[in-house]
Amino acid sequence: MRMMLRWSVPVERGNEAIADGTMGRVIGELMEKLKPEAAYFWPEQGERAGMMVFDMAGSVDIPAVAEPLFVNLDADVEFNPVMNAEDLQKALANLPD
Repeated sequence: MRMMLRWSVPVERGNEAIADGTMGRVIGELMEKLKPEAAYFWPEQGERAGMMVFDMAGSVDIPAVAEPLFVNLDADVEFNPVMNAEDLQKALANLPD
């Protein structure tokens, strides 16, 4: 299932994680593990934030993806199932008339 992972990191913890290299390591490991089809990073409400869209086999994968963000960055983490335009077209074609 195509999943969107979003996170934000509190400012103080983010500053520490940038200084000690944790931020780059955690994000790099996630990129390597998830091989996202898209990844974006931005400031949100004064905090560092990011998102990745990737294929998740099942909900049992949530802890393995989320825990490094929780443990290493004190991140707020969200998972949302998402569709691309092709998926949406297929879904709409299957709706009853």
